[in-house]
Parts: sequence; structure tokens; C-alpha cells
Amino acid sequence: MGILWTILIGFIVGVLAKFVTHGPGPHGFFMTAALGIAGSLIATFIGRALHWYAAGQSAGFVGAFIGALVLLAIYHLIIKGRAPTA
Repeated sequence: MGILWTILIGFIVGVLAKFVTHGPGPHGFFMTAALGIAGSLIATFIGRALHWYAAGQSAGFVGAFIGALVLLAIYHLIIKGRAPTA
């Protein structure tokens, strides 16, 4: 049940992050959920490295949201740097 909860929260965080940012972003349920889950993992990793979270503790909803926003910002920088194809 834990993995289903993680996917659901990841999807919600991914949708919120896509709603806040402008421009094209990854599309589809799986990409949106992956964005939120990856944001949570990044926030957890950075939080543990900075001793904000104890071992075994994961980032909360806000941390996952901020992580997803960072991932979307990186995505937009990469997409913006590409030359349009005709």
C-alpha cells in the first residue's frame, strides 16, 4: 500500500508543480507521477545531506513540491536551449 500512496502523492505534487510553472512540460499520468516522485526523492536526498531529515525519514509534501519545481525548472532550461526542428 505504501508504493500506491507514494505514486498518488507523486502525481498530485507533479500536477501542482506543472500548474505553477508555465510552458510545455512532460505529459501523461506516468510522466507527471514520475516528476513528483523524483522531486520527492531529490528533496529527501538533499534534506538528509543537510541534516534536515533523519535516516529513514522522507521529505514531506512541501519538500516534494519544491523538488518537482526544481526538476521542472531544469527541464525548461534544457528544452529552451534546444534549437527548434523544422
